[in-house]
Amino acid sequence: MSAPGSGADAADRARRAFTEAFGTAPEGVWAAPGRVNVIGEHTDYNEGFVLPVALPHTTRAAVARRDDGVVALASVQHPGERVELDVAELAPGRPAGWAGYPAGVVHALRDRVPGGVSVLVDGDVPAGMGLSSSAALSCSVALALRDLTAPDPAAPDLALADLVDVARSAENDFVGAPTGILDQSASLLCTAGHALFLDTRDRSSEQVPLDLAAAGLELLVVDTGTTHDHATGGYGDRRRECERAAERLGVAALRDVAAVADLAPLDDGTPEGTLLLRRARHVVTEDARVLEVVRVLRGDAGPAAVGPLLTEGHASLRDDFEISTVELDTCVTTALDHGAEGARMVGGGFGGSAVVLVRRERTDEIVTAITDRFAVEGYRAPRTFAVTPSPGARRLD
Repeated sequence: MSAPGSGADAADRARRAFTEAFGTAPEGVWAAPGRVNVIGEHTDYNEGFVLPVALPHTTRAAVARRDDGVVALASVQHPGERVELDVAELAPGRPAGWAGYPAGVVHALRDRVPGGVSVLVDGDVPAGMGLSSSAALSCSVALALRDLTAPDPAAPDLALADLVDVARSAENDFVGAPTGILDQSASLLCTAGHALFLDTRDRSSEQVPLDLAAAGLELLVVDTGTTHDHATGGYGDRRRECERAAERLGVAALRDVAAVADLAPLDDGTPEGTLLLRRARHVVTEDARVLEVVRVLRGDAGPAAVGPLLTEGHASLRDDFEISTVELDTCVTTALDHGAEGARMVGGGFGGSAVVLVRRERTDEIVTAITDRFAVEGYRAPRTFAVTPSPGARRLD
């Protein structure tokens, strides 16, 4: 996979593309990263715990305000698909496709840009891999509009936590993708060299040091070549199943279930009860895994010790949440067979990527083993890159 761009060269490219698309210079360029979860899958909308890191891969938004009431959207990755409509015409589903994400942000902040806005996006967060490319897009535009319209740029009137809500609203309410706050929080709040320990109920967070290089480790992202779509896939089904389980248990959210034993009332002998028990069991045990990984990372054992917890998480996602695929399972099994410290699928499921925690000296062997196994099975060739915990959203110029 090509090296990501998030510095001066990337900003210059976005600036030039903006000028070519709109005939004038942007007022600035902002970047927001994709994310990958160390642990904590499908816990965010259950008011639980998550532990993501930001990727070095970003989406850049070159932005300028207008005075004609028009929202104009263009993308380097979608040449020839320029979208223009009045601010007053923005509505859920209008526009559709990739343009819905920046349009949803503009819609949420429309009182700040009554004259309209031009947005050119350019990015290298891989789409369909479970790495939150849509959140990177929404968050880069949200940060840009905040900074451009703040009464005092030195003291913005909207906190990053406010922008999390803006970006989530764009995805949930405008596009119709039923995400929690994990993706947007990671894109906006992560810092370099750390994982973000986030309590999605009270929104408190802590930066947990994660120096993989010092421990001789790498966290690999392996794209299996199968894609997913939050707006149309089974993600929404799992969310509704979790809500039904919480309702049956009489709790506000599955976060409130203290232990697996407390899920017994779901096991009423009916097919639905068995299904809801499995879904809830994943959430309860995944929350516990997040807390244990954080405890390990705060201690002296070293990050390699979290490997078995990652693998446990994959088994739970595969068996109880039922969102893995044969490609993801093959990737995880092959990596473990060749000496990985731990491995699991990441993201919403039904395709996308796995993460593999490896000793640096075994990286090439494990990548080769996965690639060879995929070829034998007739799967698409996987793409792999190592994760460096990177900074969250920021202005590039």
